[in-house]
Amino acid sequence: MAEKISLSKKERMSVALRHQFLQGSWNYERMQNGGWCFSMIPAIKKLYPNKEDQIAALKRHMEFYNTHPYVSAPVMGVTLALEEERANGAQVDDQAIQGVKVGMMGPLAGVGDPVFWFTLRPILGALGASLALGGSILGPLLFFVVWNVIRIAFIIYTQEFGYKVGSSIANDLSGGLLGKVTQGASILGMFIIGSLVQRWVSISFTPVVSQVTQSEGAYIDWANLPAGSEGIKEAISMYNSIGASALDQVKVTTLQQNLDQLIPGLAALLLTLLCCWLLKKKVSPILIIIALFIVGILAHLAGIM
Repeated sequence: MAEKISLSKKERMSVALRHQFLQGSWNYERMQNGGWCFSMIPAIKKLYPNKEDQIAALKRHMEFYNTHPYVSAPVMGVTLALEEERANGAQVDDQAIQGVKVGMMGPLAGVGDPVFWFTLRPILGALGASLALGGSILGPLLFFVVWNVIRIAFIIYTQEFGYKVGSSIANDLSGGLLGKVTQGASILGMFIIGSLVQRWVSISFTPVVSQVTQSEGAYIDWANLPAGSEGIKEAISMYNSIGASALDQVKVTTLQQNLDQLIPGLAALLLTLLCCWLLKKKVSPILIIIALFIVGILAHLAGIM
């Protein structure tokens, strides 16, 4: 019986180090696939001594991949475990490995942005900035050191955690655990991505539906405002109580405002579903991006958007 091939701690740390450059070859078609494949090279060389197997593994990991660069580490850990089991004869096919990657990257991307970009980095940045404003050089140094210590420690720890969990998943293939994990992660990923559509996709239809002259008192009469600070105070007060419609005597309602009253984000959702349908039909992502640019420019020139 052949001796089991295992990834050593040194080789896993080599993968983690390369993983720092996940976005080094980011592209619009497969996004982070180049950086991901580059990260996998030390493991692939150890697990597959045969050159043909190495080539097949590299091609396998050049498929589409995109998530938050820091929370990608647990996905890498699980993938390393699955590749290790495959190299030792387990029935782990290409679809299973890619399915786990795709299933995990969605929900983790939804976690990474609010935790790192919108919480941790602003807090550390504000702390460093307060010290810097006081004339201390410790401000930028504190931000740089603490941020990178947290980032690197998180990547190493979560990759190791994913590696241990991934081994359990691979050992229970016959029990269907892998399929359940993939399905659950995919459902969660689609839910998070769907909730972020309105934030990421912006469409505004500009055609005017109606123009209504407002009665006196429903808008700011700029010509008759009191002079000085009292006039400014009155204008701000009316704006806060009435809203943007208080700025002009004629209230203009656009098509987009009507759509937002009906279902906010409906156009963005429909556009996203259209792009998903085109991708499912094997339409090139580059072609879709170019088409969106062209349609957007023409619609703007025509006064539709």
